[in-house]
Amino acid sequence: MPHLLFGLAIGAWTDRTDRRRLMIAVDILSALVIASVPIAATFGILSVGWIIAVVFVSSTLGIFFQASQFGAIPSLVAKEDLVSANGRVQASFAGVSVFAPLAGGALLAIIPVEWLLYGDAISFLVSAVALSLIRTPFNAPITRRTTSLREDIVEGLRYVLRHPVLRNISLMMAMINIVSTTTFAQVVLFAKRELDATDSEVGIMFAAGGAGVFALGLAAGPLRKRWSFGNVALGALMLSGLLTIAFAYAPSYWSAVALFGLIGGLGTLFNINTGALRQSIVPNQMLGRVISIAMVLAWSANPIGAIGGGFLVERVGDVRLVYAVIGVVTFLIAFTFRIASPLGRAERYLKAEAAA
Repeated sequence: MPHLLFGLAIGAWTDRTDRRRLMIAVDILSALVIASVPIAATFGILSVGWIIAVVFVSSTLGIFFQASQFGAIPSLVAKEDLVSANGRVQASFAGVSVFAPLAGGALLAIIPVEWLLYGDAISFLVSAVALSLIRTPFNAPITRRTTSLREDIVEGLRYVLRHPVLRNISLMMAMINIVSTTTFAQVVLFAKRELDATDSEVGIMFAAGGAGVFALGLAAGPLRKRWSFGNVALGALMLSGLLTIAFAYAPSYWSAVALFGLIGGLGTLFNINTGALRQSIVPNQMLGRVISIAMVLAWSANPIGAIGGGFLVERVGDVRLVYAVIGVVTFLIAFTFRIASPLGRAERYLKAEAAA
C-alpha cells in the first residue's frame, strides 16, 4: 500500500505541474545524480551505499519523467495519432536498449568508466535542452487547484475504479504481469538448460526481444488504424500466449530466438494500445494519476510473478512445461477479457467520451 500511495502522489504532483518544466527539472537533477558517482570516486568517498542511493533517486526521478511524458503526449499529437506516437516512443526505447549496451561495452574498452558516466549525465542535459525548445504546451490549460494532494489521490483512484475500461485494463495487466514475468525472469535458465545456449547466444536472445519491440512499436499505428482495440491489443496478447507455448517446445535455438523476439514485440504492442486508450479516455488533468496507478500495479505484480515462477520451476523441474502453462494462462486471460469485459468493446466508450 505505501508504494501505491507514493506512486499516486507522484502522479497527482505531475497533474498539478507544468509537465514540460517538470521534465526539464527531472533531466537536470538526473544529470547531477549520475555525475555524482564519478565525482565521489575522484574524492575517494564513493561507496556501495552511495551507488544504491543513486539508483533509488534515479529510479524515482524516472517515475516523475514517465508520468509527465505519458500526460504530455495527448497535448502534442492528435487523438488519432496516439497509438503511432506511443509506438515510436517504445521503438526508440527498444532501439536504445539493443544498441546502447553494445556501444557502452565498446567505449569501455577505450575510455575510462567515469567518462562514460559523465557522458550519461550530459545526455540528460541534452534532453533538457531539447525539451526547452518545444513551445507547444504539455498540459491542457492548468487551473489553480483548490483541493489537497490527498483529495487528488482519492479522486484518481475513484476515477479508475469506477470506469469500466480503466478498471478492467488495470486488473488484466496485473494478472498478465503476475503470470508472464517468469517468461523473462527465467529465460537465461531456459536458454542454457533447454537450448544449450552460450552466454553470447543468451545476449542475442535478449537483443531479439528488443528488435521485436522496435519492429512492432513502429507497426502499432498502422495496425490500430486498420483494426479495433480488441483485435489489435487483446489479439496481440492472445497470440503472445500461443507463441509462448511454441517457444516452450522450440526445436532449435534460432527458432526460439525468433519466437522470443515476437513475444516481446507483441507484449509491447498490447502496452502501446492500452496506453493510447487511457490517453484517449482520461481527462488531461488526471493522466498523471491514472498512469501512476498502472505503473505501480504492474511493478507490484512483477516480483510476485517472478518469485512464484521461480518456485514453480524449482518444484516442477520442467522449465518447458512451466513456460507452456504460462502461455495457456496468458491466452485464456486475454480471451476472457476480449469476450466478457468492456475491453472487447472499448470503442464504444471512446465514442461516449467524445459525445460527453
